[in-house]
Amino acid sequence: MSDIIKLLPDSVANQIAAGEVVQRPASAVKELLENSIDAGATDIKLIIKDAGKTLIQVIDNGEGMSATDARMSFERHATSKISSAEDLFNLNTKGFRGEALASIAAIAQVEMKTKKEDEDLATIIKIEGSKVKSQDVCSAPKGTSFSVKNLFFNIPARRNFLKSDKVETKNIIDEFLRVALAHPSIKLTLNHNGSIVYNLDSASLKKRIDSIFGSKNKDKFFPIEEDTEIVSFSGFIGKPDFAKKRRGEQFFFVNDRFIKSSYLNHAVTSAFEGLLPHDSFPSYFIYLDIDPQTIDINIHPTKTEIKFEDERSIYAILRSAIKHSLGQYNIAPSLDFSIDRNIDEELMKPSENYKQPTIEVDPDFNPFKTDNDYSPQKNYSGGGGAFSGNYKKPSTKGWDSLYSGLENLSPEDSFIVSPTNEIETSDVTWDKQDEQASLNNDKDFEEKEKGNIHFQLNKKYIISNIRSGMLMIDQNRAHERILFDQFYNGISQRNFASQQLLFPLEIEMNEGQWAILQQILPDLEEIGFSFQGYESGVVTINGIPSEFNESESKDMLDKVLHDLDFAETDVLEEKLNLLALSFAKTKAVKYGTTLKQNEMEEIVNKLFACSNANHSPSGKIISSIISLEELESRFK
Repeated sequence: MSDIIKLLPDSVANQIAAGEVVQRPASAVKELLENSIDAGATDIKLIIKDAGKTLIQVIDNGEGMSATDARMSFERHATSKISSAEDLFNLNTKGFRGEALASIAAIAQVEMKTKKEDEDLATIIKIEGSKVKSQDVCSAPKGTSFSVKNLFFNIPARRNFLKSDKVETKNIIDEFLRVALAHPSIKLTLNHNGSIVYNLDSASLKKRIDSIFGSKNKDKFFPIEEDTEIVSFSGFIGKPDFAKKRRGEQFFFVNDRFIKSSYLNHAVTSAFEGLLPHDSFPSYFIYLDIDPQTIDINIHPTKTEIKFEDERSIYAILRSAIKHSLGQYNIAPSLDFSIDRNIDEELMKPSENYKQPTIEVDPDFNPFKTDNDYSPQKNYSGGGGAFSGNYKKPSTKGWDSLYSGLENLSPEDSFIVSPTNEIETSDVTWDKQDEQASLNNDKDFEEKEKGNIHFQLNKKYIISNIRSGMLMIDQNRAHERILFDQFYNGISQRNFASQQLLFPLEIEMNEGQWAILQQILPDLEEIGFSFQGYESGVVTINGIPSEFNESESKDMLDKVLHDLDFAETDVLEEKLNLLALSFAKTKAVKYGTTLKQNEMEEIVNKLFACSNANHSPSGKIISSIISLEELESRFK
C-alpha cells in the first residue's frame, strides 16, 4: 500500500493560513495598520477602493525595512517581535506570529515600497499569489507603502462570499476606528473611493473621541480612573441620560489592543443597575493596563479575545471603579463618610424638652366678606335683580357638642340616621330584576357572558380563553407583527405622509454613520423624512413621518442605521423588510406596559388578521396554547 500523507505546497499552506488570518478586506486592513504602529509610525494613511476589494493601501512614516528584511517579511512565521516561546507571555506589540504578510500575499497582488532613514534608495517588491514577481530599488520617502490589489483574485469562491460593499466598508471603518481610539497620538487618515472619510490629527484621548463621535460629547462622558496592583483602568463612560438604544459605542482596550469581552461588559452594565432602562446601553471607552504575563492574547487568530489570569478580580475592580466614578461625579447617589460632625450646628440641648406648637384659628374669619354682605333673599324692584339685606354666617363654635353621647351608643344604634329611625326611599328604588334587565342590554356584559374577556399577566402576556383551553400572546411580539404588516404595506405603496417640524431636529452622527445614511436617504425620504444636510457631526432633519413624534424618530433612525448597516443585499424587497422591521420595533408596545381591555382586544383581533399570526417579523413565536387537558392534569 502506497503512502498517502504528503507535505502541502507553500502556496496551498499560505492560502489555508489566509483563511484564518484574512477573512475579509477589514482583516487585511487591521494587520497592515498594526504593522505600521509596530514600526513606530506617527502618520498613517489608509486608502481603499470598492470596499477594499480593488485596493487597500497603507502608507506610514515608520522605521521602514532593509532589502533583506523586506523580502523575509513575506515568509511564513518570519517576525522580529519574538524569538522564543517565553516571549509570547511578554508581548507589547501588535503582530507577532509572522503570518499576516505571507497570508495576504497568497491571496492578492501585493506591492510594497519601504525605506529606512539611513538608506539612499527604497526597496520595491511585487508578489502575486505567494510568487515573487520582482524586487528592485526605487525612490521613496522614509517608511513603508503597502498596496493590496484584487483581494482573493485567485480564490473566486472566497470572493463570492464577501458581503455587499456597504457591509465591507463598515467593517473597515470599524477596524480603523479601533486603531484610532487605541492610539490617539497617531495621525490617521481614511480615504474611500477618492473621498476623505476621516482625517484625525494627533490629540488627547478626549479630543480623539470628540473628533470621531461628534464635538458635542463634552458633557456626555465622565472619566474613570483606578490603579491597583492587578490592573489599572482609565477612560471615559457615557452618562445614563445619553445611553444608546444599541451597542455602538462600547470599546475595551487591553494594553492598547482592542478586545471583545462579554464578561467585562457585564461588569459595566451591572454598575449601572437601576440607572438605565432595560433596552438602553451605556457608551464607554475603557483602557486596561495589565502585566502581559498575566494575559494570553494568542487564543484567537484575530487576537480580539484575551484570556485573563485573574478574571474575577478584574471584574470586581472594574465594577467598583465605575460605581465610584458615578458617585464622585454626582451621577448616582452616594454616601459621604468624610463629613465633619464637629461643624454641625446643635439645634437643641439634650436637657430641653420638646414643646408641641399651638395654632390659633379664628372660626369667624371669612375671606370673602365685603361691606355689602351677601343676602340669599331677593328684592325685585321694577325690572332689576338687585340683592338687598345683610347675611351673617352662622358661628361654628361648639361644633364638637353635636357628637356628645354618641360614644355610648350600641352597635345596633349606630345605624340610626334620622330622629324617626326611618329611611326615605321615595327617591331611590332597588329592584334586582330591573338591574338584571339593564345588564342584559349592556354590550360589555354580553361579552363577559360569552367569555371574550382578556387578562394581562406580568405586563407581558395577554391571556384569552378559547374552546380548546387558554391562549397566551406575547404583547410586544404581537404588536410588532401588526405594525410590521401595516408599515410594509405603507412603504411598498409609498403611502406615508410627512410632517414638517417647526424647529428642525438635530441628531449627532459621525462620518461613518453619515456615509451609511447617505446610501438609504432616498428610501427614508420616501417614507416621510426630510433631511437638510450634515455639518460638524450633526444631521439636521426638517420633516419626519406623521406616525411618529420627535423622540420616536430619533430611536427609529438609530434602529434603521443599525439594521441597514448589516444588510447583505441592495435588493428593494430586503430594504423594505428592514425598514418596516425597524419601524415596528420602535413603535411596538413595550414589556411592562399596562394595557386596557379595549387595547388587548384590539391587539388580539388585529393579530389574527395578519399574514402570519404565529411568528413575529424576527421569527420568534408570538402565541402559545395551553390545552384543557394540560390544565386539568395539573390538578390531579
